[in-house]
Amino acid sequence: MKKLFIISFIALSLFVVETVIAQHARFVERGVIEFEKRVNMYAKIKARVGNSTFMEQAFEQYKQTQPQFKSFTYSLAFDQTKTLYWPKSDKGATASGFFGNDPSIDMGNTIFTDLLAAQNVSQKSIYEETYLITDSIRHIQWRITNETREIAGYECRRANALVLDSIYVVAFYTDQIPVSGGPESFTGLPGMILGVALPYENTTYFATKVDDRPVSAKELEVPKKGKAVNYRELRTQLEASLRNWGDYAQSILKAMML
Repeated sequence: MKKLFIISFIALSLFVVETVIAQHARFVERGVIEFEKRVNMYAKIKARVGNSTFMEQAFEQYKQTQPQFKSFTYSLAFDQTKTLYWPKSDKGATASGFFGNDPSIDMGNTIFTDLLAAQNVSQKSIYEETYLITDSIRHIQWRITNETREIAGYECRRANALVLDSIYVVAFYTDQIPVSGGPESFTGLPGMILGVALPYENTTYFATKVDDRPVSAKELEVPKKGKAVNYRELRTQLEASLRNWGDYAQSILKAMML
């Protein structure tokens, strides 16, 4: 009886502790998240060099003057139904070297997502043209795993997926932020995505800070500048304008569609 009493007491104590923790757990429903996008430039350029002597020389010169990783800073404002993702760093200021203005590295996208309407509006620029793309949210078939890691102070769970038929995505989301959003156009998990890795694209997006605060209407303002298209129309136009660009056109097309 004494042993049974002790076991019952321990079980009750654990239940009480878990209940108190759950009651005091804070779920963030609005705020601004800062993301760092990192691109492995050496890996990106090496994949493009091929057998070109000129490109090989340009790559060697690039390695002597530029760091391996190029970083870009983005913000993601969110409430319970909407998100807005936009660049904080000036793309022009970070462009340098022979490959500095490559649009497949970074386009400075601004993306508004209406989670209730399942629609997003994306402002994307390629060279001299800016597009305003309105379309449905991409449906991603995520496979949630048991792997976890901490990002910006939040425990996150890993999920894997394949998008655009060929791009492998690893994402980490937290249910402590019960908003189904994320950086760029990555959505559809039961919590905010705080980390994304595209291993074969040599690119990552990871949250560095979460500011739990009310957001203003301006921070969730729909972008308005650009040539209005949907993704099907965008693909048709890009394929026509880049038809003579060879294999390089595919990397640009993939970046625009992503």
